Amino acid sequence: MLAYRHAFHAGNHADVLKHLVFAQVLVRMVSKDKPVSVIDTHAGAGGYSLASRYAQTTAEASTGIERLWGRDDLPPAVVHYVALVREFNGGGALEQVPGSPAIANLLLRASDPLHCYELHGTDEKILRAYLAARRGSKVTMADGFAALPHELPPPSRRGVVLIDPPYELKTDYARTLAAVREALLRFATGVVLVWVPQVALVEARELPRRLMNAAAAAPKGALHARLTVAEPKAGGFGMTGSSMIVINPPHGLADTLREVLPYLRDALAQFDGASCALDQK
Repeated sequence: MLAYRHAFHAGNHADVLKHLVFAQVLVRMVSKDKPVSVIDTHAGAGGYSLASRYAQTTAEASTGIERLWGRDDLPPAVVHYVALVREFNGGGALEQVPGSPAIANLLLRASDPLHCYELHGTDEKILRAYLAARRGSKVTMADGFAALPHELPPPSRRGVVLIDPPYELKTDYARTLAAVREALLRFATGVVLVWVPQVALVEARELPRRLMNAAAAAPKGALHARLTVAEPKAGGFGMTGSSMIVINPPHGLADTLREVLPYLRDALAQFDGASCALDQK
């Protein structure tokens, strides 16, 4: 797990889906006066330079944010996401991309706590420096899975949990499911977002279904947004797309995703069989 560096994948198609959905959830949550707590269990560095040797090694931003940058036909939710990336770049050229803590930092109010967990020492140090001036932020070098139960329920009884592990270890799939079950047990009304990669593993294929089943008792149900943009590489390897599970989705999110997913499918497609789907439970 400690070997994983998200910088290799920053700005790719999975980041676009993940951060767009996350941003749309936060926009809706901050529309009410009461504070909302955000807990990011696998926060990363907060932001990533596209000129770094990590990003240049794979150039995965070319499969994601770079395909949206500068287009004039974006749906409103995609306009909003690209505007956040542009703000993170100071309004200039696309040189860096925000991670989930930066998306939260751009959208949350001063009264909204942001608690981030990261195990990689370098990324944790970068994130701590990035959020140092933000009141109500806490960055901890610790296992986010283990820390999550101690965060719930938040004092305001309004919260968003983002679970986005690297899935380098197969045990991450089981731990993600266990974390969601524990979160709902402690905070049944909380909004829980889970990112899942589409890769050639039984665990990856089964996790969205298991998460949706775990969400059956959630007061507002759950959404499963899926985006498939690439074919498997030789031998069946490689990430072909990803899913976002949103438990207790805020009002209006489903309608937004129904509009956005077909657009992202077409804009980010790497082969003729690209597809998308939105399931609701």
